[in-house]
Amino acid sequence: MPKITGPKITGPDITSPSPCQTVITTFETSPGTCQDLLDALEEAYAGFISKQPGFIAAGLHVNDAQTRIANYSQWQSREDFQAMLRSEEMREHNRRFNALCRSFEPVLYDVAATYG
Repeated sequence: MPKITGPKITGPDITSPSPCQTVITTFETSPGTCQDLLDALEEAYAGFISKQPGFIAAGLHVNDAQTRIANYSQWQSREDFQAMLRSEEMREHNRRFNALCRSFEPVLYDVAATYG
């Protein structure tokens, strides 16, 4: 794994207690469709999700085998996330994600503790 140097990398800020709503979504995919799904997720974040009210930050993670993608996102409130999720545009994105993976599930979490 390469060593990270230079300016601080921006993204989610994980604190406990957290003032925001955390959502972790896991996608089960395959090496053959992993990059397509990652591209679709990046497109959704750049063009729609990151522009929604209450969005704070997100990160996409891919395992070495390219069989799972984990998406960590932060929202100002549970209601902001749910409003985005229920929008017609997000429903269209979710149909595309569903076609590119075996399953995916967004789960809302509270940060219980942080270390480091």
